[in-house]
Amino acid sequence: MDSGDASGYSAGVDDDYESLLSTTDAELLKRAWRNEKAAPEILQYETALVQRSREQIQLMEETVEEFSKNGVDPLTLSLYQMDLDRTLFLLRSYLRTRLQKIENYAFHIQKNTDLWNRLSKQEQKFAERCIDDTEQHLDQSVLSKLPHGFKSHLKQSSLSLADDMVPEPQLDQYVICRSKKFLGSFQLDDSGEEPVNIEANDLYALPYKSIKPLVESGQIDLV
Repeated sequence: MDSGDASGYSAGVDDDYESLLSTTDAELLKRAWRNEKAAPEILQYETALVQRSREQIQLMEETVEEFSKNGVDPLTLSLYQMDLDRTLFLLRSYLRTRLQKIENYAFHIQKNTDLWNRLSKQEQKFAERCIDDTEQHLDQSVLSKLPHGFKSHLKQSSLSLADDMVPEPQLDQYVICRSKKFLGSFQLDDSGEEPVNIEANDLYALPYKSIKPLVESGQIDLV
């Protein structure tokens, strides 16, 4: 095998290794966590990934407990414990971030079928409780004391055409993103600006609204 073939083979092995690493549940959970933290809106709930992560956490907890009872080498035990702590942190932070978004945008999420379907069943129940509690609080503390035309939870007055009292995520805010593959020329919007040439592994600061389809399809990761 000549040097060219050897270097090509080595590059292929490296690519396969990187691809394998990027598809482990630990990396998938980290990616889901980063995307959820950086995206202004709530993303699709990763049902299968969360379930697998919970099963892995349970298995790691049992392993750490067994190692501790059997007097396994402290270094080995600490490595397993570190892996467990990392997975617990990522999963809890991922779920907590989603709950914070639901609290902030519960009314907006409820009236948007696409966003509502992104929630898990438990998250939908949580959103309903948030909405009920907010409505009850507003009724008791404010709305009951206002004239009839100003008692809506969603509108400033009965004359308002839109739900102008419902907070919404700012989809035009800029986010830091990266693609693992070359995506070529990408038109951000209809403003007439020159398209962005998206290279593999380069970082870009772009409006979230412009790259939203690429984030949802997994072609771009947020950082």
